[in-house]
Amino acid sequence: MENAQAAKGLAVVTGASSGIGLELATIAASKGYDLIIAADETKIEDMAVHFHDFGVSVQAVNADLSTIDGVDRLIEDIAADGRSVDLLMANAGRGLGKGFLDQDFVEARRVIDTNIVGTTYLVQQIGQQMRSRGAGRILLTGSIAGFMPGTFQAVYNGTKAFINSFSFALREELKDTGVTVTCLMPGPTETQFFARADMLDTSVGQAEKDDPAEVAKAGFDAMMNGDGDVVSGWKNKVMSAVANVMPSETLAKQHRKMAEPGSAKPDI
Repeated sequence: MENAQAAKGLAVVTGASSGIGLELATIAASKGYDLIIAADETKIEDMAVHFHDFGVSVQAVNADLSTIDGVDRLIEDIAADGRSVDLLMANAGRGLGKGFLDQDFVEARRVIDTNIVGTTYLVQQIGQQMRSRGAGRILLTGSIAGFMPGTFQAVYNGTKAFINSFSFALREELKDTGVTVTCLMPGPTETQFFARADMLDTSVGQAEKDDPAEVAKAGFDAMMNGDGDVVSGWKNKVMSAVANVMPSETLAKQHRKMAEPGSAKPDI
């Protein structure tokens, strides 16, 4: 691969076709890391051109990361590169709005399989390699949504609660191995998430959101510093602090106001 000798290392970023994942990959490229970027849409192949100006090599992998086969395809492409992964940014994720009983279960399961199953499988496979050589950094994209019951986002918030918890547990397991684990916990961010989750008619879907570039920078910096977690944005820091002391029933009621279908204020 071109520039392999001059590269600072190899970074793998999932969910890198847009949003936070694209910004994470951009930061890594700007720091001199060669990239393997992955997403479950053909757009990922077009995005490879975005990084050419950084003088790093980029390989795009179009794979369904909600499936073991899809993750295996990514792992095979990583192995074919022949180098160890220095940075793993497991950012791929899906959301889904509306009441749980009204959701298509195939879609609900895809949220679980992408956010939990595919993510943890990829982290285990690459994490084992990192531990064997005693070096590596892992960034998991959790969410402040993991701190509260997600009324009208019940499955999504549940998956993020898993990722938040999993990240801290894995970090402790890998203590003193040379491998660090960091959890990025953003709040609502200006990405395609809410459109894809069919939540544009909700209060949170219409609200002002955080800049994905700033969110990604907070996460990348925390990963490179070896921090355990980072909540991006002061409003989200306040929200996460409140969520840790507020009763779950109250949090669920508050979440309804944000995510209930039709809760967006009409234009005047």
